[in-house]
Amino acid sequence: MSNLKTAIEAHFSESARVKAGLAAQSGAVLEIIQQLAGIITQGGRIYACGNGGSACDAMHFVEELVARYDRDRPGIPAQHLLDLGIITCWSNDYEFESVFSRQVETLVTNKDAIVVFSTSGNSANILKAMQSANLRGALVVGLLGKGGGKAKELAKLSLVVDSASTAHIQESHIALVHVICAGIQDILYPTR
Repeated sequence: MSNLKTAIEAHFSESARVKAGLAAQSGAVLEIIQQLAGIITQGGRIYACGNGGSACDAMHFVEELVARYDRDRPGIPAQHLLDLGIITCWSNDYEFESVFSRQVETLVTNKDAIVVFSTSGNSANILKAMQSANLRGALVVGLLGKGGGKAKELAKLSLVVDSASTAHIQESHIALVHVICAGIQDILYPTR
């Protein structure tokens, strides 16, 4: 049992260290917040996608924008690209690799932004979505890990969590979701 207790303590200590490292990137976080708020101010919409746990992060991001983060305010136009019917229809009839890019081609305009969540930055369907969004002139934001992978090159704005651990990257992405949502709502709907 003492080995398990040590492992638990080590996990939390490393998680805290990785998240604390995000403070050094506060300028990049602020730029992402300002750019996304600008998209909404100009009548655009924020889209989000990811795979696995990152898909859940993308959905969590959208729900905080559309419903509420930590206070009542009007909804912020956002949509995730994770509708199960669309994903299974497209993947069954065509391929999984283009499941997000197809939706980007259908929904995203040059007034919009797409936020991709990827712990590796190398998922083929994420890269294709980013390429499609860039072709459409949308703002492409990457919340990434493990050095950023190929996605870092495709994003106009990116934030790379300095960790090789998928768990710690995802924990940090959720922290970033909360900070970004708070910042967007404070710009769009300042408290009096």
